[in-house]
Amino acid sequence: MVSPMNPHALTRAQWVLAVLVVVGLAIDAFVHFDLADAFAGVKTSTLSQADLFRVEAVAAIVAAVALLVRPRRYTVAFATLVALAGVVAVVLYRYVDVGKIGPIPDMYDPYWQPAEKMLSVIGEVVATVAGAVLLLQLHQQTRRGTTTTSAPATTSVAG
Repeated sequence: MVSPMNPHALTRAQWVLAVLVVVGLAIDAFVHFDLADAFAGVKTSTLSQADLFRVEAVAAIVAAVALLVRPRRYTVAFATLVALAGVVAVVLYRYVDVGKIGPIPDMYDPYWQPAEKMLSVIGEVVATVAGAVLLLQLHQQTRRGTTTTSAPATTSVAG
């Protein structure tokens, strides 16, 4: 039950969802840091794919820490968007040869190798789904205007 003294406290189920988001983002960050050097050769004069991998890893860490430290709708939304961006990027560049876009190099990679790539997308999908469910729950909780999971019974007397 959510405490009436702390309207931002999460229920146990909501903490489970938050932990799933954090674990998914941690996997995302680890894989991107681990693979960054392998993609340093894919670059433009401004950016390399390794740079973008490191940015993704840092964003995932920041989002995970923010969610743990301050579990609010906006941190859940940020974490979910970071995870979703990772899913979109890996799936897009797996199936579509987008080509170079300004300073962003051509990152087309039609294979699911190395195995870490699949691990990363699984973590990102888990984080995205868990984050979306948690965000929906928090939104509904706020819309109801309640901070508890059950409301006290009320009676009215017709006058």
